[in-house]
Amino acid sequence: MPRLSQLSRSVAGKVALVTGAGSGMGRATAILFADEGAKVAAVDVNAGPVEAVASEIRAAGGTARAWACDVADRAAVNRLIEEVAAEFGGLDILVNNAGISAALPLEAENYDETWARTLAVDLTALTYTIRAALPYLRKSESPRIINIASTEGLGATPGHSAYTAAKHGVVGLTRSLALEFGREGITVNCICPGPIRTGMTEAIPEEAKEKYARQRTALRRYGLPEEVAHLTLSLAMPAASFVTGVALPVDGGLTIRRA
Repeated sequence: MPRLSQLSRSVAGKVALVTGAGSGMGRATAILFADEGAKVAAVDVNAGPVEAVASEIRAAGGTARAWACDVADRAAVNRLIEEVAAEFGGLDILVNNAGISAALPLEAENYDETWARTLAVDLTALTYTIRAALPYLRKSESPRIINIASTEGLGATPGHSAYTAAKHGVVGLTRSLALEFGREGITVNCICPGPIRTGMTEAIPEEAKEKYARQRTALRRYGLPEEVAHLTLSLAMPAASFVTGVALPVDGGLTIRRA
């Protein structure tokens, strides 16, 4: 009996580039995409960790290569995209996951430097990767851009103004580019993770994590990197062809809880 469904939920054979792939959600995303048959370009500013991720993928029978790149360096990003496309024969999926976070009040002495670097990595860098990737995405049968924002892009926390502003920018950039590229069939979406167990939250004491999760989330726990990665995968599938411009919270119910 023939299948009734027509749209593919497989990324097998697709070329996926994941920034910030050396740890946390980026690592989980790179591994998950490889497990699902994608050819993965794992990118991180630190060579050692991302090489380890690529080696782990290959040891499990997947296809991956690591690149060290500072995504805030436009020239380096241009070279990166060219090398990835040459290595794998194109590019289908761009996952902008790389990011930094710094909690700093506005009146802090080194605020200007923190603001500039945070905006450079968390927002401006996305324009570099997307612009460089466009010629290759336009040749793809199911081109996908997925930006990783944060629930800080949907709300705010005192003392995090640089990070919050950058993540609000990611949401706005996503929506604008979804309209700009919609006629070409390029979908642009973003995911807004809430409290996730990553390097950014590692320094928070376990007791503080548990208290925050109980008070702020419906599920009363922190999420795992792989739980974010699975939503990223869903938006990257060919079947996700009518989803664009969304800012999807993956936050255990944090954004809906009022009390």
